[in-house]
Amino acid sequence: ALVVAAAAQVAVPVPLSPVPMTLQPLAVLAVGGLLGAPAGAAALVLYLAMGVLGLPVFAGGAAGVARLLGPTGGYLLAFPVAAAVCGALVGRVPAVGRALLATAVGMVLIHVGGVAQLALLGGDPALAFQVGFVPFLTGDLLKIGLAAAVILVAGGRLRGLR
Repeated sequence: ALVVAAAAQVAVPVPLSPVPMTLQPLAVLAVGGLLGAPAGAAALVLYLAMGVLGLPVFAGGAAGVARLLGPTGGYLLAFPVAAAVCGALVGRVPAVGRALLATAVGMVLIHVGGVAQLALLGGDPALAFQVGFVPFLTGDLLKIGLAAAVILVAGGRLRGLR
């Protein structure tokens, strides 16, 4: 939970989007892939609980339940699911192909949650996709690769702990 909270503090505003670019997805995928499905999901539920209870763990030091109900809420609520799926797909012994597939699927799940909530709030699915997915594509491809690399490098060292 603390790794994701730290990653949330690196937040860059995105022009024409209510969603900032952060390192959270990278951290979510790495945590899920390293801890496995149950522990990864639990870590992200703990992260959300910390934010809802008022700790400044969301992007830019924000906190409160309003973050889960606003433009970034769909992404946040998808984090435990993405971590669990990423952890399940990586398996106990990470391999390059599995790590890349797991992080890519996890990233897609984060965006499905985020774009869905933006569409619900704004009433325009096409606009939600345009402001909630397109500006993040290049950065997210890099985050997928970096998360897979972290899982592969650190996963070998942590294998006995899972």
